[in-house]
Amino acid sequence: MAPNFSRMDPVKGVQRMFSWHSFGELVKAILKALLIGGVVYWMVLRQQDQLFALILQSVEPALASFGHMIVFAMIGLVAGLAVIAAMDVPFQLWRYYAGLRMTKEELRQEMKEMEGDPQLKARIRSQQREMARKRMMAEVPKADVVVTNPTHFAVALKYDRDRMGAPQVVAKGMNLVAQKIRDLAAANKVPVMEAPPLARALYRHTDIGDQVPAALYTAVAEVLAYIYQLNQFLAAGTSAMPPQPPTAIAVPDGMDPGEIAGVAA
Repeated sequence: MAPNFSRMDPVKGVQRMFSWHSFGELVKAILKALLIGGVVYWMVLRQQDQLFALILQSVEPALASFGHMIVFAMIGLVAGLAVIAAMDVPFQLWRYYAGLRMTKEELRQEMKEMEGDPQLKARIRSQQREMARKRMMAEVPKADVVVTNPTHFAVALKYDRDRMGAPQVVAKGMNLVAQKIRDLAAANKVPVMEAPPLARALYRHTDIGDQVPAALYTAVAEVLAYIYQLNQFLAAGTSAMPPQPPTAIAVPDGMDPGEIAGVAA
């Protein structure tokens, strides 16, 4: 019930009065009036003799004749209105559907409302990736070992005999991310071991949070066995020779991709 003072704006009122829509309605009204007037004039001109003859007839025949004239006149008017409808209805349908069409900007806005702003969605995805990367990096200090390529790939492994059925991948990365994993491992005294085929195989065939595939159990067991021996040696603090890392750790055929995403193996 609130008043809409914009409807009282004289400028907008004049614009509505002299708009193309108003001009079109005026033209249609004139054409309709001309058509109906032409039909009426033709009917009167056609039956003028019968109209004048009614004066000379008695009441009952005159009423019957006048009734026939009225029926004929109604048929003529209905025919004229039918012609107007045949012309006006398609035009009104065309204008209605034309009004439903959206401009490119309206279509773009509707898609944005339905599917969301692409820029906002891209920003959300970027933030999600950054948060996932931070969570992954937070797991590196808890890892037992980081297996490297040595430069292109790095995969951090953790194994808890009481809670895990197999070693778990807690972080992995390539190029710059791999470098950050190695730096973080070094800063937190997590052992870093070079095993290029194993690093490439783990990077290709596992995701973060996955357990090591059964095909790589033997190769990972060699790495973990060396890490446990190294930890025991460091804990004992003896002057004996430290354990030697395993060399040429092999992986099953088909597990080492050799080259990933165009980076040399």
